[in-house]
Amino acid sequence: IALKNSLIWLVVLTTLAVGLGLLIAVLVDRVRYETVAKSVIFVPLAISMVAASVIWTFMYDYQVPPNPQVGTLNAVLGSAGIAPIAWMQISDFSLNSILLVIVMAWMWTGFCMVILSASLKGINPELLEAARVDGATERQVFRRITLPLMAPTIAVVTTTMVITALKAFDVVYVMTSGHFDTQVVAFQLIQELYNFGNPGRASAIGIVLL
Repeated sequence: IALKNSLIWLVVLTTLAVGLGLLIAVLVDRVRYETVAKSVIFVPLAISMVAASVIWTFMYDYQVPPNPQVGTLNAVLGSAGIAPIAWMQISDFSLNSILLVIVMAWMWTGFCMVILSASLKGINPELLEAARVDGATERQVFRRITLPLMAPTIAVVTTTMVITALKAFDVVYVMTSGHFDTQVVAFQLIQELYNFGNPGRASAIGIVLL
């Protein structure tokens, strides 16, 4: 289960953070409020993972009806007349892990955006203008010129997010303590060492993680 969840983290976190970071970097590149938008999106990275986990614990909070829903998401659903959802106790345990991944993606999208935006700013605008003069659409300019020139930076950011995904621990520990089949390899390592007293098995898991 821990290996499967780590794979989910690896794929979903990397896709969300890098994909959204690239999308936002491109979309806000030519707007007047670019600096403000980037600052707002980058702010979550300044929050510790523990604090972010506590924030999202309240976001996902579920109270058994008829108790009032104090969790943000369920409060929104309630205002729309939709029954509350036990977000972190969904029977499909893969969705529980994805809900945790969203917390990390919320934090790291700003990092990816800043790095990719710097790469985007480094592209010679004359190349882009020449392509537009030759009749290329914005989509063609992005796919044929912008994206290939940003490829090395995208590779670096993707590698960073892969490492971040594999090291995931704090969010799982604070929000679920590994319950509902949300444990990952790093969390399993800590459990084997401190909870179960198996340093040999913990060392083996550490090698697998490495």
